[in-house]
Amino acid sequence: MRTFSSTSAAAILALTGLWSLQSLAAELPYLDDRSDPAAVVRSLYNAVSRKEYARAWDYFGDTKPAKDFASFAKGYETTSRVDVETGPVSEEGAAGSIFYNIPVAIRAVNADGSENVFAGCYTARQVSASIQEPPFRPIQLDKGSLKPADGELADALPKQCGEAPPPETDAVLELARKLFATSRKGQCDAGDGSREDAVANYTISYRNKTDADDAAPSTARLFRFFCSMGAYNETHVYYLWNEVEGLRELHFAVPELDISYENDNTEGKVESVDIVGYRSESELVNSFYDDKKLSIASHSKWRGVGDASSDGLWIFRDGAFTLVKYDVDASYDGEINPENVLDYDTGP
Repeated sequence: MRTFSSTSAAAILALTGLWSLQSLAAELPYLDDRSDPAAVVRSLYNAVSRKEYARAWDYFGDTKPAKDFASFAKGYETTSRVDVETGPVSEEGAAGSIFYNIPVAIRAVNADGSENVFAGCYTARQVSASIQEPPFRPIQLDKGSLKPADGELADALPKQCGEAPPPETDAVLELARKLFATSRKGQCDAGDGSREDAVANYTISYRNKTDADDAAPSTARLFRFFCSMGAYNETHVYYLWNEVEGLRELHFAVPELDISYENDNTEGKVESVDIVGYRSESELVNSFYDDKKLSIASHSKWRGVGDASSDGLWIFRDGAFTLVKYDVDASYDGEINPENVLDYDTGP
């Protein structure tokens, strides 16, 4: 029977622990986002959690957080993961640069299972892109000052950093982002919808037919989230909010079609296009909102050349979007010649 000395046992435990930490790091999604100051901070701690210390070191500019890289990496040798929360970012310009102040709270989870919470502020700098010469320098961290804190991350997170007051938060927009992130997790390419270019939002002022003549107009908020993109189509998900019903994901009525082709060949002549029912769609293809007509239109290409497609139009009435028009081009003939199959387009 083979026996191990206490030294050998300790070495095995150390190797086992190292293997566990490396496995955990490999499971964490890679995040390298330098598009805004808060994203840089989140990327920094993503790099630390993945043990990619050179990448973490690179997020800092000329002022480094330690005397050298070896000291920086050694400071995290017992850290297995870092969770991070960021707050509203304030900014101020000076001499061709923008300086950002970022409220930060982190939870450092150590290899032995213990946890420590720290909170404070990071300062980041973006040299004006228009005056830079190669190599381009994205947003970089200047310094961070975090101190031990008690409680959960949300409680420890500073409300603001720097002299500038934090920007006002759009509570309904943030609620829409959270709903999108939760309901569409794993279904959409846009992640959690936190990118500004992933969401468009509109305010709709309207009156219901049943409102009294002297009643004040109602207000609704419409949010369009980018979901995914294929070779020639991109999809969007919509959410609607009003004071009575709150926030909800929109589903759109779409005709169920029965299309007949000559000799049952889609390349042949279209003999008939009939509506046999309706279904509900939660994603629209190549869609946009028209704030003047209070309408959402979609255009779905059935193949890249666009000679076969379907177009829908939904108009906002009495707090909801109603299907009023639908066109179909079912002929794969190289020409764009849609046929109207439904038309109640009488306006809002």
